[in-house]
Amino acid sequence: MIEISNLRSGQMLEPSTHVERMPVINPATAEIIATVPVGTAEDVDLAVVAAREAFPIWSGLPASERAACLHRLADLVDANVDELARLETDDNGKPLALARDLEIPRAASNLRFFAGAILHTKSEAYDLGGMGLSYSLHRPRGVAACISPWNLPLYLFTWKVAPALATGNTVVAKPSEVTPLSAFRFSQLATDAGFPPGVFNVVHGRGDVVGQRLVEHPDVPTITFTGGTSTGARIAATAGPMFKRTSLELGGKNAVVICEDADLEAAMPTIVRSCFQNQGEICTCGSRILVHRDRMKAFVSRFLDSVAGLKVGDPLDAETDMGPLVSADHRDKVEAAIARGKAEGGTLACGGGRPTHLPDRVKDGFFLEPTVFMGLDQDSRTNQEEIFGPVVTIQGYDSHGEAVDRANATPYGLACSIWTRDLERAHRMAARIESGMTWVNAWMLRDLRTPFGGMKQSGVGREGGEEALRFFTETRSITIAHPG
Repeated sequence: MIEISNLRSGQMLEPSTHVERMPVINPATAEIIATVPVGTAEDVDLAVVAAREAFPIWSGLPASERAACLHRLADLVDANVDELARLETDDNGKPLALARDLEIPRAASNLRFFAGAILHTKSEAYDLGGMGLSYSLHRPRGVAACISPWNLPLYLFTWKVAPALATGNTVVAKPSEVTPLSAFRFSQLATDAGFPPGVFNVVHGRGDVVGQRLVEHPDVPTITFTGGTSTGARIAATAGPMFKRTSLELGGKNAVVICEDADLEAAMPTIVRSCFQNQGEICTCGSRILVHRDRMKAFVSRFLDSVAGLKVGDPLDAETDMGPLVSADHRDKVEAAIARGKAEGGTLACGGGRPTHLPDRVKDGFFLEPTVFMGLDQDSRTNQEEIFGPVVTIQGYDSHGEAVDRANATPYGLACSIWTRDLERAHRMAARIESGMTWVNAWMLRDLRTPFGGMKQSGVGREGGEEALRFFTETRSITIAHPG
């Protein structure tokens, strides 16, 4: 049994005022594997004080020294990849191979990328035609609140923490209370990496207490949040009148557009992965497949065969494609969405229930079958609302204009993928689709230099690359007149 602690001023500490703790449950076995503190507003206040006191020291260091700390931390993540992957699998349910081979290494890559990026930033300068010179400075903003979700625990945790620290801000981070294990171990590694006390702090607890206090705290000018759209709206309502800078990466209802010339044989493994990787619990997962009617029969046959071949089971099994959903409550939510899809007149092409014949170790876990609906109207709740699980719908279209209209016909605008051999068509459709990110003949092909984020109810702002470095800094324009 792991007892998780907060990180403040370089020390692993118990909550300040009481000892209430929440259980951390392994979703594959339904067993309690750890306890996490129920943090309070006072815990947040103490962490913010520590971060404020450390800010002049950290922001005053040369960028090369901040980068060196991040590189040391990345080395420690790599050295502990097996342990971190197992922790992430145990509290999230994702297949161990996915955590070990992809997501934990990506966390180390986030640290290294921003450690390098801060050494290659530039400042603008403008010659005022003999009258003077104007130039810009980009300075850290102070204490940054980094609030991360449960679906990609360490990957998205470092995605926020790394640029905040690289640019000279100090951090108070709140990982999800549902999946705190890898963030807890990461905070221990951060102390070993040599960060000055107070530079990086972690407060565990519920979002409505710890997260809310971070958002409303008068000494936290910068907030980055990834999570649900309704929570993002509440953050915006609090932070907006306080003129805080916020980045909100929220929900999605992402389209997968299959054109009539798509290479189905080559594309199918990636299309299936885009729908069901991490049990569909990724904000960029495809959930609405739009198929040209000329290819509908061929696509559906091949797609359903591929989905039937997915193995749902013990996440420690190297052959497992899908583990359990993150919690019993979340499985209930997804099952309610499946029931609603049936009530709306959808036809279940496959799945829809809980898998049988699971290994004994995971027989009580929170598993669901990969589920595919057909025959649902565009305006159905199933096609409009984010489900965030292994549920997708298939719709037909007759023209590329109709495909674009259908792709845009939701309140969300996070991600999209287009499958076609016609590059001109791809450019034309991608320019019209209301999506922060569009992949052509790919999914989650990521370069850390590119902007990440959505439009409409999928969020505000962008993360990644230059966008992240600018988000965490304040731009100051300085003009010096020439004498005379």
